[in-house]
Amino acid sequence: MNAVHHITPLRKFTWLLKREYWENRGGFLRAPLVAGGISLLLTAMAIIAGLFAAHRAARNGNLPLYDTNGVNINGLDLGMLTRQMSPEDMARFGEGINFTLLLSSTWPFIVLGFVVFFYCLGALYDDRRDRSVLFWKSLPLSDTQTVLSKLASAVVVAPLLATLAAILTMFGFIAVICIAVLAHGGNPVTLIWAPANPFTIAAGMLCWVPVYALWALPTVGWLLLCSAWAKSKPFLWAVMLPVFAGVIVSWFGLMKLFALDTGWFWVHVVGRLLLGTVPSINLAYQPRPTQGQSLQSVLHGFSPADQLASLASPQLWIGAVVGVLFIAAAIWLRQRRDEI
Repeated sequence: MNAVHHITPLRKFTWLLKREYWENRGGFLRAPLVAGGISLLLTAMAIIAGLFAAHRAARNGNLPLYDTNGVNINGLDLGMLTRQMSPEDMARFGEGINFTLLLSSTWPFIVLGFVVFFYCLGALYDDRRDRSVLFWKSLPLSDTQTVLSKLASAVVVAPLLATLAAILTMFGFIAVICIAVLAHGGNPVTLIWAPANPFTIAAGMLCWVPVYALWALPTVGWLLLCSAWAKSKPFLWAVMLPVFAGVIVSWFGLMKLFALDTGWFWVHVVGRLLLGTVPSINLAYQPRPTQGQSLQSVLHGFSPADQLASLASPQLWIGAVVGVLFIAAAIWLRQRRDEI
């Protein structure tokens, strides 16, 4: 007698996630890695060009340096320069390094915004267009599991892989500047690793993943709904409907009925529906004091504590509830619409 192996819902969901990764590995993994590699290449080229210009200026006497005795040295000695820094200067220097490390990791995140947006638009539409939806519906898989696997791929798998690519890019950038520092008389341990906080920045990036998942939920839900509903050109439907609604609201001044200006609708409705996949867009919705917009305050906004604190934002949870409603509607349409 043949044994019947029962496949649990969790195992089915795991295989659905693997399917989404295999079919979209280029966007989920390769694109962020390639973007990070390109940014490192451009950074290395910029550093080489800058050092070449500095050495040429030093040889021509246009870059005079002085040692502690006031003796003029025509050269580029980083160790000598940093030895003359005060503790306050070193603290500001460390903030500058941290900000540079943060900027060095942005390319994979920029790619992530486009990848998630267009992945969600085609997630349910492409199955109907090529008729493969009939094959997937013939398997012992529910439409709820299918839609939720695509949701998890968009808000968990893709941002997690992009975050890992960004962390690799950041440490690759550190390796590049450490080599440059070593080549010019500096100690990377005291000059780079001591004043900087790369591990704190990496931890902040990892803490950002659940924030992104919740903040992107209304946009991802809206895009999945349009992907399940549109008979053609889901991009136009997804973009033009919110924009057209914004134009109507602005034209007739409908927000005055609620004692709000037109800008509120564009920011909190149109913006939340279309821009939620942009990494760290939630920072634009958080009130910041006009004073104290220093480099330190900017870096604090990306710290692990500040990222986790943003989970208490009412705007985040209101948007998440709206996103859940969109996803429920997308599941309902998936169950009833097999063809374009």
